[in-house]
Amino acid sequence: MQTNINHHWQRFTLKQKLSRYSVYLVLVIALVQSVQSVEVIPEFFYDAPEQMADMFSRMWPMEWSYYPLSVHDAIIETLNIATIGTLLTLFIAVPLALMNASNITRSVWSQWIARFFLVSSRSVNSLVWALLFVAIFGPGVLAGVLAIAFRSVGFVGKLLAEALEEVNMGSVEAIRATGASPTTILFKGYWPQVLPAFFSIVLFRWDINVRESAVLGLVGAGGIGVVLSDSMNLFQWQRVSIALLAIFVVVILAEILVVNIRKKLI
Repeated sequence: MQTNINHHWQRFTLKQKLSRYSVYLVLVIALVQSVQSVEVIPEFFYDAPEQMADMFSRMWPMEWSYYPLSVHDAIIETLNIATIGTLLTLFIAVPLALMNASNITRSVWSQWIARFFLVSSRSVNSLVWALLFVAIFGPGVLAGVLAIAFRSVGFVGKLLAEALEEVNMGSVEAIRATGASPTTILFKGYWPQVLPAFFSIVLFRWDINVRESAVLGLVGAGGIGVVLSDSMNLFQWQRVSIALLAIFVVVILAEILVVNIRKKLI
């Protein structure tokens, strides 16, 4: 059985052409303006390969004896920051997700309030959050945990709210028709349907937080970043290389762990 599909080709109207060309023109102007504002110095590009080779030569051989002295404990601290920060995120993000989901919260004001906090969380970089909390609580792990938590709230809350809005309302309405309480409707109607998405979101965010927590120490928020910053400031490049290798290995192992857990749970 053959199906004939007739394609009807139509030229762009003058208005459509002008709109397309206007977009292209704006992009070109933006690109030219950006290149001019960067003020690239060509001489820095010419000797970049030489400088890079010199830096790598200073990093080798790695100072393996430095790993048990400082790097190992700093890596464990980094994982603790990422894990505790992710768990703390849930206490803030879940209520905001419930407030933001239009099929759960009917109040427009509640939705806008939740949306404000979710957008605010995503709009501030984790390093900026870390600088803020270091200024408030001083350098250390606490500032790193709070920075990770407040940065993750927007990500987890937004995706969880979207998952809640996509549930099958048939089962929810059936439970509501029995006269069940709102809490029962939430845990019996919504929660079983969003459970796979919830675990996926949390695992994915923890994986991201492991990477972000590795650099928070550059501003004094604890973790391997402190070791990396101190080694760079003292020009101890062989220690820098072992710290970078440790970060790379931990990030790869975290990625493998998350993938395997998601395969078993989802």
